[in-house]
Amino acid sequence: MTSENSGTNREGSKVSRRRFIVGASASGLATGLAGCSTLLGGGDSIGNSTNGTQTGNADGGTTTVTWGFDATVAQDHANQIRDALHNEGGLSADINVQFEQGQPDTGKRRASYNRLLSAGETSPDMFLMDNGWVNIFTQRGQLQNLTELLTDKQLTTIDEEYFSAFTDTAIDPSSGDLYGVPLYPDYPTMLYRKDLVEAAGYNPEGNNWATEPLTWKEWSNIAADTYDNADVDYGFTTQWDIYPGTACCTFNEVMSSWGGAYFGGRENLFGPVGDRPITVNSEPVIQSLDMMRKFVHDEDFDHLQGYGGGFVPTDILGWIEDASLAPFTNGNAVFHRNWPFAINAAASEFGDDLGSMPIPYAVPESEAQFQGTGGTTSALGGWHITANPNSQNLDAVAQVMDATMQEEFQLFLLEIEGWLPPRSDLFTSKEARSIDPMGNYMDTLQVAGENTMPRPVTPVWSDEASAIAEQANAAVNQDRSSADAMAALESTLSNIEG
Repeated sequence: MTSENSGTNREGSKVSRRRFIVGASASGLATGLAGCSTLLGGGDSIGNSTNGTQTGNADGGTTTVTWGFDATVAQDHANQIRDALHNEGGLSADINVQFEQGQPDTGKRRASYNRLLSAGETSPDMFLMDNGWVNIFTQRGQLQNLTELLTDKQLTTIDEEYFSAFTDTAIDPSSGDLYGVPLYPDYPTMLYRKDLVEAAGYNPEGNNWATEPLTWKEWSNIAADTYDNADVDYGFTTQWDIYPGTACCTFNEVMSSWGGAYFGGRENLFGPVGDRPITVNSEPVIQSLDMMRKFVHDEDFDHLQGYGGGFVPTDILGWIEDASLAPFTNGNAVFHRNWPFAINAAASEFGDDLGSMPIPYAVPESEAQFQGTGGTTSALGGWHITANPNSQNLDAVAQVMDATMQEEFQLFLLEIEGWLPPRSDLFTSKEARSIDPMGNYMDTLQVAGENTMPRPVTPVWSDEASAIAEQANAAVNQDRSSADAMAALESTLSNIEG
């Protein structure tokens, strides 16, 4: 858990924003117009059945539930996941799950979901949806309200045991109803070469780097010092290209760790569009960009006295995830920020010499200017399970969702895919910690999961993300001052919000 020095635990207090438990029952299930079943953008159906409709009948046949799924996982591990739904999840033998392989390009996959839901298609019955999509589909009225589908027990489990910030991305901000069952969250940590920092004189284990976040000031001096003493080209590699990941993730978390916000804090993340403050042109946001400039160019700023600088390459301005990971796994960088998939890749190279820590911070949450910011902050990714309101198999869909909520099934996904559990208590379980190599990093992953920041997804987020990434990149590239970049961004966001 984080200390006051790193910002209060955002999971620690249950507040009334969670309103989706309203005495829901499994009655009143919504069904829509029937449509022809189509594959998602030309994907493949992978399963034991040849169609996505109910193959059984009232006399006791088998019901097939089609699930629009991940591109590669549906291809590589469909049988194992299907078996686990029954064996670990307890799914009834008379329900068969058929995975429909989605487009590898997630943007195209989202577009195909939109087309088939707009057309009233009945299949797939359920979808694996990025947490950043759910609010958009919900606002369009395209998803089944799960408050009306799931039982009170299921809803209570999600409310009380799951990471709240992750679940919030599946809740309709206007009604408080639930539209997605969290399957697995995704959020970054700071990886580092333990052997290199120890050779430079630091003691990461003795100082509890795995669970006690460092300030950016302290971390930057460690990074710069280790970089100067190690035979590597880079002190820190990350992502800062002009692409959606900068807006939703790297800039979002750096800005938030300074107490800054796009729209005045957590309470305004999901709208209302046009009726929320635009706060990018504020001191903590500008200072966070100045810090990145300091890291890259060793530029002097009065408010960054005592910070280390000059240890981050200008290459980050053109790097996304894989490009930034390569120098680290090749042994050519000290620190690296990335998603959990990078742990597997780096651990195979460095073994016990791979360390992890939460993302550093500038101000504790108690001193942040905007509500819900400050302290260690990891950008929130991950995927939810949503239901097609036009499905003819919603009772069976609810049973599949229940199977995915079983702890044994979630631990299975951690082991076979490296997908993190959506509930915090599993991170301390013996089973999770015995999984190699992810189990060695569960302490850091738990802290990061309890301190996440979602992207502010609304129907206009795509346009806003493009503008944010462009200006954040320009500022760190020294094309314009951080203040000028944020003033220009404020104007652009005002026009988009209006």
